[in-house]
Amino acid sequence: MAQAHGHHHHHHPADLGDRRVLGAVLVNLALTVAQIVGGILSGSLALIADALHNLSDAVSLVIAFAARRIARRPSDAGMTFGYVRAEVVAALVNYTTLILIGLYLLWEAWARFLDPQPIEGWTVVWIAALALLVDVVTAWLTFALSKESMNIRAAFLHNVADALGSVGVIVAGVLVILYGWWIVDPIVTAMISAYILWHAISEIGGAIRILMLGAPEGVETGEVVDALRAADGVRDLHHVHLWQIDESKLALEAHLVVDPGAGMDRADAVKARVKAMLAERFGIGHATLELERPGDACGEAETIGHDAERDREEDPGRDPAHAH
Repeated sequence: MAQAHGHHHHHHPADLGDRRVLGAVLVNLALTVAQIVGGILSGSLALIADALHNLSDAVSLVIAFAARRIARRPSDAGMTFGYVRAEVVAALVNYTTLILIGLYLLWEAWARFLDPQPIEGWTVVWIAALALLVDVVTAWLTFALSKESMNIRAAFLHNVADALGSVGVIVAGVLVILYGWWIVDPIVTAMISAYILWHAISEIGGAIRILMLGAPEGVETGEVVDALRAADGVRDLHHVHLWQIDESKLALEAHLVVDPGAGMDRADAVKARVKAMLAERFGIGHATLELERPGDACGEAETIGHDAERDREEDPGRDPAHAH
């Protein structure tokens, strides 16, 4: 993924990516109108459910489109890390919306299951087939971008769930035409809901982890600490913080206690070696290292993070975020 989610995409320049997302928004909005009208005329809850989900597709794509553009803004005095996390926030919003939609559809399916309603099978089949075609087009427009961005991936999953929902609606319509099985409509709606919930719940954790400054998935903090301790010239370390700035950029800060007697030149060499090791072995490209002599090291410091409660007890006026 390119830096800052869109400064430069090697295979998908920012303008091309924006046009694809915007095109997907327009076709999904048109489809939503057709599905809602068709659902009302045919009496199909599954078709209306699919329309609501498709509307969420369009909204999710609008959010994704806006987040892509915001994320490309440069750092400034107010946002010193830049705006790259706009895409992570957008992903969180979209996954949360998916969960709410899934729960709503599950509730509606249960109500229709208790009180089945007749539906017009052919209307359902034709509109759902149109929806499936639009879903395929939207998937084509966003698939490649979804590999590069959590934000677009959330919108893409909206679309995939909707495509499967369209297939389910077609199946329900065919069964109504052939056998008059109206009960299939709420059953298909419940299946669509279950699929939406499963995908959204499994994906939302990644966005939350980044926003909560969690250690990157796939990078063991213990391994990083062990590698730092084993580095030549490093006697000990503490106050290790490991997090993700966005999906592609990993960051670390730590206090390294260097061997006693090491001059400034040697200390600088230790720092350079450690940074090179972190980048090569763990993909951590942004490392802030504070070097300390054994006699000057922070006393009784935590290896990972810091003890905010103890910091407050030692100095009530000190901001724990800036404590040693």
